[in-house]
Amino acid sequence: MESLEHARHRMVERQVAARGVHDPRVLEAMSRVPRHAFVPPELAHEAYLDSPLPIAEGQTISQPYIVALTAESLRLRPEDRVLEIGTGSGYAAAILATLAREVHSVERHETLAREAAQRLADLGIANVHVHQGDGTLGLPELAPFDAIAVTASGPRVPPALIEQLAPGGRLVIPTGPDHSDQRLVLVTRAEDGAIHEHEICRVRFVPLVGAQGWSHDEALPPSS
Repeated sequence: MESLEHARHRMVERQVAARGVHDPRVLEAMSRVPRHAFVPPELAHEAYLDSPLPIAEGQTISQPYIVALTAESLRLRPEDRVLEIGTGSGYAAAILATLAREVHSVERHETLAREAAQRLADLGIANVHVHQGDGTLGLPELAPFDAIAVTASGPRVPPALIEQLAPGGRLVIPTGPDHSDQRLVLVTRAEDGAIHEHEICRVRFVPLVGAQGWSHDEALPPSS
């Protein structure tokens, strides 16, 4: 049977690098962080497939390619402070933490936030700080941030997150008018404060629920 380590390196080679992610720091981070530690134990054998996987609270861990693409699009520097919205199991935060000085991650679900914080601590990842709360509002008390990564899709880019971008900052977020029509976009704040938006690709994410995202009712799947 293939070892998990070998499966991880094959994932990076065939599912990430081969699809156009070339930043060597991102590829190294994807090679180092054990994705199998961030999925339910019974799904460890599927951890290095290029697909999202279910975790608790009806959420998912994003597919490796999208995590890598987001990280590359953020153009992270070792000195950057990063805000992540949607901690989930903590996998994307762990990737970001290898690329930046500090990551603050906000998770709506208390159980996920607590378990992710413990998991990251157990892995010796000390520069991620997990907060429980409404991620659509960001963390204004800790702003500004050099980069913001959002791991759930909202109807628009939350204005609160744009306000918390530092000059020169980058924000990557999936948005769309409904849960089946989404695009991953890069939002940048120029040094003069001007905001620019660029579409990266079409995607499918779980809903971003909160004051500046979808309401709880809007996030529920349609009844059959």
